[in-house]
Amino acid sequence: MTTTSNASAEMLRGARRIVVKVGSSLVTNEGRGLDAAAIGEWCRQLAALVNGLVDGGRREVVMVSSGAIAEGMKRLGWSSRPHAINELQAAAAVGQMGLAQMYETQLRASGIGSAQVLLTHADLADRERYLNARSTLMTLLKFGVVPVINENDTVVNDEIKFGDNDTLGALVANLIEADLLVILTDQKGLFTADPRKDPAAVFVHEARAGDPALEAMAGGAGSALGRGGMLTKILAARRAAGSGASTVIAWGREPDALLRLVSGEPIGTVLLAQTAKQQARKQWIADHLQLRGALTVDDGAATRLRAGTASLLPIGMVAVEGDFSRGEVIAIQDGEGAEIARGLANYASAEARLLCRKASAEIERLLGYAAEPEMVHRDNLVLTSRAG
Repeated sequence: MTTTSNASAEMLRGARRIVVKVGSSLVTNEGRGLDAAAIGEWCRQLAALVNGLVDGGRREVVMVSSGAIAEGMKRLGWSSRPHAINELQAAAAVGQMGLAQMYETQLRASGIGSAQVLLTHADLADRERYLNARSTLMTLLKFGVVPVINENDTVVNDEIKFGDNDTLGALVANLIEADLLVILTDQKGLFTADPRKDPAAVFVHEARAGDPALEAMAGGAGSALGRGGMLTKILAARRAAGSGASTVIAWGREPDALLRLVSGEPIGTVLLAQTAKQQARKQWIADHLQLRGALTVDDGAATRLRAGTASLLPIGMVAVEGDFSRGEVIAIQDGEGAEIARGLANYASAEARLLCRKASAEIERLLGYAAEPEMVHRDNLVLTSRAG
């Protein structure tokens, strides 16, 4: 589409949890070291969103920022990007110090706290580490802190060789169930063709995330434009849409881009998710994960779960079957063995057996720690067809 719909404006104004991804060329001013003025501008806008200074109230925001390797190269005095993995890792380690310091300084100047979070794709593929990362990020957002996330390039080879922060931004959007992913880039947005080569290229104001035609517009996987460019952003939008997050691809130097976007102004290309956020998450739990065990609950817990608004607390559990880890999908069944629901376990099977019929206040005493007060939180639980 070449025009923006009312649906886009409503989605933008309604976004309450937002992931912002900014690329290396913007953060480092085309590789010349960290651009303090540009980072300061983004941080000012992030602070305004967190503090509720834009219509609609407070937002929760996460920044996914590239730039560590480029900053490390500058600090080490290297004029060209090295090829050796150990040297790239060294540059990332040095550069992360400057990147974290810059965001901390600029956000603190606006009265907002920051936190550095380094992730790898493996952190989000392993279910227990996934839940730990999610819990940390959600806690930071609860306290009004802006997490600044980057790939942990200092220890993982394939992130440097094959990873990209567009994908990481989408994974983080899925992780925290964001409403919106904003990818700030050095281009205005998506065109029907490369405008540098085709004068007839038309700007795309709005489209459906996941539309195969978008990949063709970006040049396809084998094109120079596609590698590390617009294609990765389109694929990231498709990935984010899987959990119900829409995506905006916009020019990072656009004045007050973030503030104008959440006011509903159509900046850049809007790629709308076609699945509601909650619906997408429920479908993911119900259809795409294997069951690793089961919990039997008492009649009271079964009734509350079937009402569709309750979490499963340990006190309602009477038996545990199978061998499962924290974060794996388990069935929840009534005393007759009929499945009521399924969801993500907050505690492993051995721990769950200790928690049966116990109040949530006793979790820390029994286990030595307390991850969550629920065995399965309602946000991670879906009723099944066999529920009565």
